[in-house]
Amino acid sequence: MDQATVKQSRYGMAIDLDRCTGCGACLMACAVENNVSPGRPTVNERTGTTWMRVIEVQDGRAFPAAETAFIPMMCQQCEEETPCVSVCPQNAVEVDPETGIVGQIPQRCLGCRYCMTACPYHARYYNWWDPQWPEGMEKALNPDVAPRMRGVVEKCNFCHGRLHDARAKAAAKGSREINPTDYIPACVESCPVQAITFGDLNDEAADVARQAKSERAFRFLSRLGTEPKVYYLSGRSWVQRLADRELARSKKETVHG
Repeated sequence: MDQATVKQSRYGMAIDLDRCTGCGACLMACAVENNVSPGRPTVNERTGTTWMRVIEVQDGRAFPAAETAFIPMMCQQCEEETPCVSVCPQNAVEVDPETGIVGQIPQRCLGCRYCMTACPYHARYYNWWDPQWPEGMEKALNPDVAPRMRGVVEKCNFCHGRLHDARAKAAAKGSREINPTDYIPACVESCPVQAITFGDLNDEAADVARQAKSERAFRFLSRLGTEPKVYYLSGRSWVQRLADRELARSKKETVHG
């Protein structure tokens, strides 16, 4: 199968905010899977490193009528005029034409942090320190994911190590098309309420494609025209109205760093 006939995928997510309980299992699974080191004692929400955040939001009403929602926020995998790609002077950010995944290449990154400024979702983090783990924990690191060094930016890449593993399994069977069940990001796998669905948005038979077309589906800051490939679902109108507001960090935000 030559490059011209390779299936073009658009991997994305659908996250049901009416199911999410804010438990943080996705954050921990993401950190363990991708070798995100624990934060130092002096770390704060600006210097910590995480590939996911869970933001707590409320509708503003008084108790007991008040409602709360939790919004998992990671790289939104922008498809058009991807802001971080356009500003990087080192070509350290690339969109994979076969998968649509926005990848980060730490070996090219010079740490200018232009991409952090350009990202409207605050989904990129700078490594202020070399990664360190408590004694003995380094033996439990994921061998399929290289830790990043100090002075570079990192972000969610839909668990690229798992994508490589799925491709290797397909290649062993003589195929270039991976089995969807072989490629499931850690956050999706770990969610106890199955609030996160992952798959190929180009596959009309995939659950993620169906959910993306739901009347409950919306995307954050879609007015920017970047066509993010992460969709959110909610039947609550006040939650949907948050989509066109900028998401700022807050003290109620759940952070691993």
